[in-house]
This record gives sequence, C-alpha cells and structure tokens, in this order.
Amino acid sequence: MKELLRSTDPTIIAFATALLQGEDIDCFELDVNMSVLEGGIGIFPRRLMVRTEDHDAASRVMTDNDIPLGR
Repeated sequence: MKELLRSTDPTIIAFATALLQGEDIDCFELDVNMSVLEGGIGIFPRRLMVRTEDHDAASRVMTDNDIPLGR
C-alpha cells in the first residue's frame, strides 16, 4: 500500500474516498483512531492509502478534482 493523501480535514478524506470508490479504486484510511483520540482539534492527520499499482490512477483522480496531495 502507498500513501495517497494526508489531511486533518475529514471532509477531504471522505470526498477523496467517494471519488476513488466511484473509479473502483480500493482505499484504506489510516490514523482514524488517533484523530478521534485527540478530540477533533485537528492535530493528527489521517492518511488515505491505495494499492501501489493503483497509485498513479488515484493520483490522477485527485488532481482532476483539485484535491491537493501535499507533495
């Protein structure tokens, strides 16, 4: 798995997940429990992971929809 996106904004993660699912690209969200433990103040970012072989296609989906990848 390879990191696609890292964000403290849960709406960006949700939008990116929906876009990827619409393109039949599997994704997995990491650090959800850490962001819940910090109380919602936005210190710990969540990471969105995709399969290594899907990373290029997933990056294009994010770029096409103006979602910054933070690189």
